Amino acid sequence: TTYDTQNMKHPTPKLLLLATAIPSTTNGFAVPPSSQSVVSSRPAATSPTTSTSPRPLKVTNGDVTETSSFPGSGYLDALDRRLGDDDCNAAVDHGRPPDPNSRDGNTAVDAADYSGLTTLPRHPTNDEVNEILEQTEQALRTMQEKVLFLSQSDGEGRDPSLEVEEDEDEDVMLPLEVEQESVYANSYVDLGKVDTVGFDYDYTLVTYTKELLELIYDMALKRLVEEKEYPREMLEVGMKFDPFFSIRGLAVDRENGWICHLSYTHKVAVAWEGRHRVTRPRLMAEYTGKRALEPSARKKRLKPLNDLFSMAECCLMADVVQFFLDRDIPFCPRSAVNDVLGSITNTHISGEFHREVARVPERYFEEKPYLKGVLDSLRDSGKRLIFVSNSPFWYVDAGMNYVVGPGWRDQWDVVIASAGKPAFYTEDARPFREVDPATGKLMFKQVLKLEKGRVYTAGCLKELTKTINWKHPLNYDVLDFRYDDVGSPLTSPNVMYIGDSLFADLVDAKREFGWTTAAVTPEVGWEIELQRKTEFVVAERAIEMLLNSLRLYQRALGTGLRSKDDLEVMDKMERMVSRWRDEQTRLLGNPFGSVFRARYQPSLFAHSLRRYCDLYMSNVGSLRHYSSQHRFYPESPKLLSHEIRGSNPECCDIDDPILNPDCF
Repeated sequence: TTYDTQNMKHPTPKLLLLATAIPSTTNGFAVPPSSQSVVSSRPAATSPTTSTSPRPLKVTNGDVTETSSFPGSGYLDALDRRLGDDDCNAAVDHGRPPDPNSRDGNTAVDAADYSGLTTLPRHPTNDEVNEILEQTEQALRTMQEKVLFLSQSDGEGRDPSLEVEEDEDEDVMLPLEVEQESVYANSYVDLGKVDTVGFDYDYTLVTYTKELLELIYDMALKRLVEEKEYPREMLEVGMKFDPFFSIRGLAVDRENGWICHLSYTHKVAVAWEGRHRVTRPRLMAEYTGKRALEPSARKKRLKPLNDLFSMAECCLMADVVQFFLDRDIPFCPRSAVNDVLGSITNTHISGEFHREVARVPERYFEEKPYLKGVLDSLRDSGKRLIFVSNSPFWYVDAGMNYVVGPGWRDQWDVVIASAGKPAFYTEDARPFREVDPATGKLMFKQVLKLEKGRVYTAGCLKELTKTINWKHPLNYDVLDFRYDDVGSPLTSPNVMYIGDSLFADLVDAKREFGWTTAAVTPEVGWEIELQRKTEFVVAERAIEMLLNSLRLYQRALGTGLRSKDDLEVMDKMERMVSRWRDEQTRLLGNPFGSVFRARYQPSLFAHSLRRYCDLYMSNVGSLRHYSSQHRFYPESPKLLSHEIRGSNPECCDIDDPILNPDCF
């Protein structure tokens, strides 16, 4: 795919082998390649460094080559050093030191490692289908020889003799920083009609370093030992938060303690018991042969782990279960799950970690160089700003003072702390209380009107609509249709709320009140970077080749009954597809794979993101690239197979599958 980074034209069919689960549209924003961007990182991420990783793939005149390198390989190399293979039926332990004999520690891909991934089976009697299989195998091997092995032939890094000069007349693909800093649209949004913008605090206005999740993990583990009398050995064996294990959007099964990754159809795509992957036969046996639970059982058994704080929860859950399994200690999974969930909850409620973070903000908060500018731009365009957080005021004050500076409250029309979302949206009889900013104590007086410069707590949306009657901060014409609802209930798409937690921040705002919703999903930024790795692109293309080959294989077999040999070849090829998907999971750096994909299907998290969020972005700073009157246009809403493939239904010939641009 090629892009005009100034006019953001649609891709022209010149480059192949680029595959990503994230839409490529940028909604009209372009960043010069020289610009520097700050992207909120996954807690485990280190700052990007100069790239030495394999380069993106390019097909020109029938040859597969590589293009200029992309920035930011430090995190990717760290993941390669951290994780090894993850065979689909193996019990892989991602929580222990890597095997020095494995691929860990060496980013070069050994040809022997891929022999089983590029050698297709053969049919014992059918030469016609064997021709299809041979062509697919040759295409796979050609791609790998030219892309993976030659590019790292010296075993230490790239061979300088293999460098390919960049074509100065062509833009190869969308710059990495543009994709990472884009705002993505699931539906049409006209910012010019948005007159009120609300913000969450945690992981939205402020983001945290990985030290925060380590702190929560340690405090919760200590509570388990001291309050629930778990073995003291847990504090002595070095149990620590592992940022490479968990992702958000998972669920824990209360009945067995498994950590599950669910597809959008609520099927369990993968599950882990402790630090070992649950085998397919156990999954099928546990979940009634279909890897899913009935809706009523699902509500009782599965506890969602949807926000970024829950990554510590997930990791501690797995480590506690693994501790008991390793020592053959009998335990009740339901009790263990409840204890871990309770210890995490009490750590939050007690304010223990809040006090530590407020004491050393520079250790736990990431810097936000663009935040103040984004807020100022929204205010200058005439939009009202509402601050609604579940955190206590003294805590948000410490964080906002650090990332914005003293006087941060001057930017906001209303500041609400300890709001108690989602009850803030769903209840209708929670009055507001005023907070004394100097002492943090509640004041006794009744709140009949919300005033700028003051701080409030509790409340609900119904009370918010009753206690607000602003004049707009800028003197717009009274006939301006955008602001003719001043003083009306805030139940319209003219209100946009931005937060990180789908179900605490966004679902009820969208479902109950029709607000425009925008999700902060830092995973977008770091997954885009990971999915640009050469190995990931090759794996994605290999899966496409194999699935296309299976379609052609069945076409050649006709409509009759399949023989034992016919089915055996198909089974072997399907296992190859599964192994390539495992390779993608390994490259993504955690045992569950993409936050947005549950194996080959959209994840439940991705489904909810699409359903309840109009916009999503890696960080609030991304808004600085757009006008306050920008109009966002969504990607094509095609969802069914015939719609996706309908534009070129004949494009499934495998004569030259990786070199035929007409198929793209």
